[in-house]
Amino acid sequence: MGVLPNNYVFTDRGGITENKHYFHAAVVDANGTLLYYVGNPSLVTLARSTAKPAQALAILETGALDQFGFDDGDIALMCASHSSEDVHVARATDMLRKVQAREQDLQCGGHASLSETVNTGWIKAGLVPSAIHNNCSGKHAGMIGGAKALTTRSDRYHLPGHPMQVRVQQVFSELSGLDARDIEWGIDGCNLPAPALPLLNLARVYCGLAASADEAAVPGPAPAPRSQHLSRIFGTMAQNPRLVAGQGRFCTVVMEAYKGALVGKLGADGCYGVSVRASEQTTALGAEGAIGIAVKVEDGNIGILYSVVVEILQQLGIGTTAIWEALDGFHRPRLINTAGVVTGSLHFAFRVQKAS
Repeated sequence: MGVLPNNYVFTDRGGITENKHYFHAAVVDANGTLLYYVGNPSLVTLARSTAKPAQALAILETGALDQFGFDDGDIALMCASHSSEDVHVARATDMLRKVQAREQDLQCGGHASLSETVNTGWIKAGLVPSAIHNNCSGKHAGMIGGAKALTTRSDRYHLPGHPMQVRVQQVFSELSGLDARDIEWGIDGCNLPAPALPLLNLARVYCGLAASADEAAVPGPAPAPRSQHLSRIFGTMAQNPRLVAGQGRFCTVVMEAYKGALVGKLGADGCYGVSVRASEQTTALGAEGAIGIAVKVEDGNIGILYSVVVEILQQLGIGTTAIWEALDGFHRPRLINTAGVVTGSLHFAFRVQKAS
C-alpha cells in the first residue's frame, strides 16, 4: 500500500467517515519563495473571484479612479463578491452613475444572492435579481470605467481581446511572476475572463498586496505608483470588509477579526487568497516581509474551504486565540440535522509542510 495523502479534511456521521475533501495550499513571501505548502502548491487553479484585487489594480492603472471620481468604497466593491445587500446595490448603482452607464451595460447577468437572508427578503418582495444584484456588479462597473478611460468606449469590455482585459492579463503576468503565455484563461461565472495559474503564483499575487501596504507605512519617499495602488486596494478591503462580502460572510468576519493585519478573498468553487502583512509572526515563519496564501479545495466545497483557511492560519501561528475564537463557527462548524441534533464533526487530516 502506498503512502496515504495528508491533504484532506473529513467529516463523520456518528463516528463513520462520510466525506473526504482534498485540497492544496501554498504560502510564499515577498521574494516569491515558497515557505510552506499542503498537497501540490503548483496545482494550476482557476482563480475565479480571488482575481478581483488584481483586476481592480488594472482598473486603477487606467486612470479611471480620478477620471470618474471612484472612492475607497468603490474600490472595495470592485474587489467584492458581495451579498447584494441594499448597501452593495446602492453603491454599484452609484458607480454606474459615475461612469455614465446603465444597468443594461453590465455584462454579468443576475443570480440569487450569496446571502440566504437577502434571498428571503427578495422572495417576500417579489424581486427578481438582475445584473445590478450580481455579486460582481462592482467589478463590472469598475471595468466599464476602466474601458472608457482606455478607449472612451465600454461596449464589449468583457471580451478577452478588449484593451481592458488585455490590461488585466498584463497585470496578472507581472504580479504573479509568470510569462503571460503561461497563464490560461477561462470565462468566469460573471462573464469576465478568469485566470488559471499555479497556486504558488496566486499566493505571490496576494503577497504583493500586503508587501505594498507595508511599504506605504514606512516613512520616506513615496512608493512607485503600482505599489501605491496595491496598498490602497489592501487598505480599502481591510477598512470596508462589509462591502467586500456582507453580514456574517467569511471574508467580512475574518477581516474584521484581524483588524487590518490581513485581507482575504473568496473565489468560487473552492479557491481562496489571503494577504498577510509583515509581523513578528511572519518573521517566525522565515518570511522576508509579508506573506501570501492561496488555497484550493478540489471539490469546490466552500464551507470546507473556510475551515481549511482558518486551520492553516492557526497552524502557521498567524493571529491570536481571541481571533481564532471569533472564527470558530467557520473553523469547526456544528454538523446538525433538521431537528437540530448534532450528527457528526469535522476533522483535519493534514499538517502544513515546511518547504525544503
